[in-house]
Amino acid sequence: MRRIIPFFLVMLMLSGCGAAASSSGKSGYRQITAKQAAELMETETDYIILDVRTQEEYEDRHIPDAVCIPNETIGSAEIPELPNKDQLILVYCRSGNRSKQAAEKLVSLGYTNVVEFGGINSWPGETVSGAS
Repeated sequence: MRRIIPFFLVMLMLSGCGAAASSSGKSGYRQITAKQAAELMETETDYIILDVRTQEEYEDRHIPDAVCIPNETIGSAEIPELPNKDQLILVYCRSGNRSKQAAEKLVSLGYTNVVEFGGINSWPGETVSGAS
């Protein structure tokens, strides 16, 4: 009986750790609102705004200074436009679906400071047209 109790205690602790890790529902990126992202852009200085829509969507309307890397092009290869894997990367798309996919891919590529804020449809700030 004395041998069984420590075994059960260890199993209980391990199962608790697994539940806590999986309950976050995210793959290592942080999700915020577009309004929170706008506020973050006012206080932070070293960040990249990443638009993961198509080039055509980007040229139609995008957040000033955003870099366009379409979600479909993000795979397993290094991304030259994003050399610093620890830099704050603020990711958006049109409605929030592609930005979540891209955020997960970036985390799997080793990026450590990825923040997803949904879509340009809910963006409260300025937008511009054309290629940057």
